[in-house]
Amino acid sequence: MASLMPNFVSRFFRPFTSSSKMGLGPAEGGAQNIPDTAQKCTVAAGCFWGVEHLFRKNFGEEGLYDARVGYIGGDTNNPSYRAVCTGRTGHAEALQMTFDPSRLSYTTLLEFFYKMHDPTTKDRQGADAGTQYRSAIFYHSPEQQAAAKEVTEKVQQQWWKQGTVSTEVLEAGQWWDAEAYHQLYLHKNPGGYECPAHYIRKFPALS
Repeated sequence: MASLMPNFVSRFFRPFTSSSKMGLGPAEGGAQNIPDTAQKCTVAAGCFWGVEHLFRKNFGEEGLYDARVGYIGGDTNNPSYRAVCTGRTGHAEALQMTFDPSRLSYTTLLEFFYKMHDPTTKDRQGADAGTQYRSAIFYHSPEQQAAAKEVTEKVQQQWWKQGTVSTEVLEAGQWWDAEAYHQLYLHKNPGGYECPAHYIRKFPALS
């Protein structure tokens, strides 16, 4: 249905479902054999449809093994999309990527993250407002924590100096896959809603 509606309107008709969660394996069309050397990168930047779409489009052939949309940062178990949308579970709509660190660096992913959304609009991206749309980096190791803080400080000083970066840098807790119909949503529904705040800014290289 979303693909038949204007993009902005379709955002408010995102389907609710009672279907069960997918497992933690790769999404449809994702990599099936992921080596032990792979690492994870988990970020939140608003509506997860567009976040997944942009990362897959830009890194799908550059060392990105898989990307799944889901929920993180909340205080309830196995949240549904309907529950997360209320803003009362504490979860953020997020993207969890599995990547090859020998081909694609964690820093590169974080820099792209700061280019593809507006981190200065607290709890909002475009018209999508609520804590579930907050900007956040969920680190998986002390090294990722240090890298996230360093990149965040640099983008505040060099890219987003006209505003205040509101991105949270937090330890990754329990991850919950979103329902099956959210995975690869814009690949399956090319006319579906894309947040207008999701586009790649042309910033100079960080120094």
